[in-house]
Amino acid sequence: GSLSLTRCCAHSGLSQEAGSVEQLSLHCAEGSLEWLYPTGALRLRLAPRLPPTSAAVKGRSPPRVTACIKPSGTFRGAQLYLEREGGLELLLPEAPRPHARCFSWLPQEKVALFLQATPQPDISRRIAAFRYELRGDWLARPALPAASLGNEGACRPCNDTEILMAICTSDFVIRGSIRSVSNDAELQESIIGVSATRIHRQKFPLFQAGGRPGRPVGSIRTPLRCGVRPGPGTFLFTGWLHFGEAWLSCAPRYRDFQRIYRGAQRTHQNPCEFPAD
Repeated sequence: GSLSLTRCCAHSGLSQEAGSVEQLSLHCAEGSLEWLYPTGALRLRLAPRLPPTSAAVKGRSPPRVTACIKPSGTFRGAQLYLEREGGLELLLPEAPRPHARCFSWLPQEKVALFLQATPQPDISRRIAAFRYELRGDWLARPALPAASLGNEGACRPCNDTEILMAICTSDFVIRGSIRSVSNDAELQESIIGVSATRIHRQKFPLFQAGGRPGRPVGSIRTPLRCGVRPGPGTFLFTGWLHFGEAWLSCAPRYRDFQRIYRGAQRTHQNPCEFPAD
């Protein structure tokens, strides 16, 4: 087989023995892997170079590392397993649906991905390709499809502490209103169309004016089962980038956020400064 990795590594199976296992390490925080003409197997050790984190404070449990895998629409010729403590769990079967699968582990645990070629009479045109993200800084409420992490609390409204942390650590903090909500039954996602009145922070160009006068607009995703509906009022939308898409974390009404933030300011418990005008 032949392999290519953007931002990290790359590979081809044509030079590989049919029963051999090739070892690779994934150190980048994100990237993609493309295995052309898969034969044999690849063992991908997950060893992200994580930044120091404040979660290592005395008395707090060590932060978990989270990985997410999203297959390309043409994933063929192999199956992907999670190898953990000597056992294998199937993550992506041959020709999987285009859903992300996520899993977490503690830094001291040894985990790897095991990409096993499936026997094919003709390996031509077979490409096993996927994108991946390795994160050590997702908090207790990662903005991911809830089913992929088994996180039953994903639809629960954020408490005051989570809201205050979200404005400090999220990939985006947008003040605005809901323009529309559309549902994707296949992906089990709701897409919230948002009109922004103020962009407090965005680490990527999520909201853009689009060349016309008026408010910047963009879309934010959330699990379908959370049952998001359009409603009036101004919200403070926060969340994370996940495979190039914005995922919702906390979205309090703006007036509720102002009350929470000013209360934290009075008691000097606000974790960061924020313009609560």
